[in-house]
Amino acid sequence: MNSRTINSDYLRQAIKLIMKLPNEICTPAWLQTLQLIAQPTKFLETCAAKYGDIFTVRVLGFNSPPLVFFSHPQAISDCFAIPAKQLDFQQATHVFKPLFGESSIVFQDERSHNRQRQLLMPPFHGDRLKNYGQLICEITKNATKNWITGTKISMQKIMPDITLEIILQVIFGINSGVHDQRLNRYLSSLLEDITKPLYSSLFFFPPLQQDFGTWSPWGDFQRRREQIDNLIYAEISARRWQNNAVGTNILSLLMSARDENGQQMTDKELRDQLISLLLLGYETTASVLTWAFYLIHSHPDVKNQLMQELNVLGDTTNPEEIARLPYLNAVCQETLRIYPIALICTPRMVKETVEIIGNKFTSGTVLVPCIYLAHRRFETYPEPQNYQPKRFIQQKFSPYEYLPFGGGYRGCIGAAFSMYEMKLVLATLLTQFQLILADKCPVYPVRRGITIVPSGGVPMIVTKKSAE
Repeated sequence: MNSRTINSDYLRQAIKLIMKLPNEICTPAWLQTLQLIAQPTKFLETCAAKYGDIFTVRVLGFNSPPLVFFSHPQAISDCFAIPAKQLDFQQATHVFKPLFGESSIVFQDERSHNRQRQLLMPPFHGDRLKNYGQLICEITKNATKNWITGTKISMQKIMPDITLEIILQVIFGINSGVHDQRLNRYLSSLLEDITKPLYSSLFFFPPLQQDFGTWSPWGDFQRRREQIDNLIYAEISARRWQNNAVGTNILSLLMSARDENGQQMTDKELRDQLISLLLLGYETTASVLTWAFYLIHSHPDVKNQLMQELNVLGDTTNPEEIARLPYLNAVCQETLRIYPIALICTPRMVKETVEIIGNKFTSGTVLVPCIYLAHRRFETYPEPQNYQPKRFIQQKFSPYEYLPFGGGYRGCIGAAFSMYEMKLVLATLLTQFQLILADKCPVYPVRRGITIVPSGGVPMIVTKKSAE
């Protein structure tokens, strides 16, 4: 190594030290991580109240890189405009790799990400989406067929049952048999534990990821993941052997898809994409639906207007007519504004210096567009804490002001499917049953895995069935 190289390295390090990160929180990284894990919305709100639209934290485990959070629309626009070649998505999201798998689209950069996105997008959009409407409604009805007047149910328990069954049938294309029951049981058990703060903390602290056998938390996780993987690979193998890649379920469509070079996804790619779709679409959609039932029934004016719109349809069960209802759409949009699918967009680590609203960020800095805070800026949303679906009928917001599924070239591929699913589940239950909140006490957001759910589970009472 010559002196010029040494001087160049020294200069780069010196520049990093001189370029102060904006509004950096001074508490220890481990404490910031615990605060974010325990009370993420409170942590973000506290930081925003103190520092405004931009602040820096360190919450990705030991030796954490700086994470700079943005909520101003222009800053988010600048983030989305940065060319992919200047960013590293693997380093910024590595904590989820044990869950999703290294072939997941979440961790791919540039060319590989584009290839997988082109293969994954078609089943979730256009006419293909319509194939799932009736099935979603039937699954919802079947899950609630035993409800009778006086039944007390917890929305936080029933919604995951519905969304998991939708995923198993729509994405995996399976709905019966011992094999499928085992997959359902294994997935339900693992997903339930992942939503617990103590268990999910394992992914943020690598030193805790030690396999000391089934009695150790990490050893238990690895063996349960292996059980699920064995069933998924068996399903893929059976489909390939039977040449069953012509169905309408998403697994079949992905198995028949070809990239621009005529190549199919490998078994490993299929497994990782399926698990990613499962983890990103199961608990997230269930939590938003739980919030929707709480918010609708705690705002009588919203419920009355929504029921008037739904009643106009009469006995129709056409999913496409339901999905086009404007106020139902606004209710879903406003629910996603207050409690979006995810609190943040995909983090992105800077490879070379970039500039965002006048601030320069050097290599190693992680940029985090914050959905939760962007949706609560009073400059964009008057009375942002209030639930007002009408705002989405009166005004159209930019993709940098309203982004419940992220945005740019890393936006969620299942956004359209998730919205479609929400509308159909809500409409099906609201027209089948009359419900009231069992507990009139206000709720507050609590962490459940990677999602935010209402405290108390939203217990509700069935006061009448539509057939009565």
